[in-house]
Amino acid sequence: MTGSERLEFTGATGAPLAARLELPGSQPRAYALFAHCFTCGKDALAATRISRALTEFGIAVLRFDFTGLGGSGGDFANTDFSSNIEDVVRAADHLRDNRAAPTLLIGHSLGGAAVLAAAGHVPEVKAVATIAAPADPAHVLKLLGPVSEKIQRRGEAEVSLAGRSFRIRRGFLDDIAAQPQAERIAGLGAALLVLHSPADDIVGVDNARRIFETARHPKSFVAVDGADHLLTRSDDADYVASLLAAWASRYVFERGTTTRQPPEEGLVTVAETGDGPFAQRIVAGRHVLAADEPRPIGADTGPSPYDLLLAALGSCTSMTLRMYATRKRWPLQRVSVSLRHWRSHAKDCVHCETRTGMVEHIERVIRIEGELDAAQRQRLLEIADKCPVHRTLRSEVVVETTEAG
Repeated sequence: MTGSERLEFTGATGAPLAARLELPGSQPRAYALFAHCFTCGKDALAATRISRALTEFGIAVLRFDFTGLGGSGGDFANTDFSSNIEDVVRAADHLRDNRAAPTLLIGHSLGGAAVLAAAGHVPEVKAVATIAAPADPAHVLKLLGPVSEKIQRRGEAEVSLAGRSFRIRRGFLDDIAAQPQAERIAGLGAALLVLHSPADDIVGVDNARRIFETARHPKSFVAVDGADHLLTRSDDADYVASLLAAWASRYVFERGTTTRQPPEEGLVTVAETGDGPFAQRIVAGRHVLAADEPRPIGADTGPSPYDLLLAALGSCTSMTLRMYATRKRWPLQRVSVSLRHWRSHAKDCVHCETRTGMVEHIERVIRIEGELDAAQRQRLLEIADKCPVHRTLRSEVVVETTEAG
């Protein structure tokens, strides 16, 4: 079973940094660090989905909030790009001291520039991946626009980015403008993957070209067609994660091992995605499903838990009828099952044994198609009650709950 641990370590300014370590279901085959985008946070959709998806491939991923952001301590106004680099190095030190050193660094947007700069200070790193990263960290100055002049003139100013307000000081501008990023990229001693969308209107794709052309081999570039800068679509984040895992396996895994973790038969794992208050990612063997609550309670990114319960009963019913008809060699053409769930007061239920509280109802309507006589149709309706899921629902069920170690 995959897991997630909350961690804390000391950042560049001495402030405690909030982190989360996403773990695969078995012993990690590699450790990675994920550096989030400028003014975002470790719980941003892209950081969350990519980190969790990589655990399916046996990669444990540490994502953290930079100083002054998210759940981390410190004052954002007292940070600069150099302190961001040091935060990445401190995160790598924490992994090395408590687990194993990261061999893969991943950075999104300015986080990509930070991991390119930090890679030379983490000797174990074998691979670096950037997502929508600027070739020069000073690209951030363009996002600040006219406010940059105000900061230079007054020494500091409030800046609104992505709907949030931040205080930025002159030292931040001076520091980010003086970064020798091209030299760092040219001297990168690790394999490089550059991921960028041609449609990115925040950090243009020409930045990817400059990074790629400056770097030495081995290096790769993949265009994430149609994606926006923040990878706000879940499909884009999942696509990036699968590309990352396949590419990184050549550098951070031992040769001859498979990329994806073999699924444990019969195990279903459910974990929050971070896409909304209740969105869940379900991994059942080799299959990935979604679950959520409908709006306005949830984000409606998938069926509700009761929808999935009805789906389990309906699919089991249809399969059971198909197996029975096949064994009997009956001309059953097609089965479809429609289900509804609701509750009623026990006192209003004529046929219920329970007389107090609420009673759960499931209505199951089976459509049977084919040249079948009345007796065969009646028998199939009786067989529906022998569906294993139906029998589980009607029998005594013991659910044992323990906390993962």
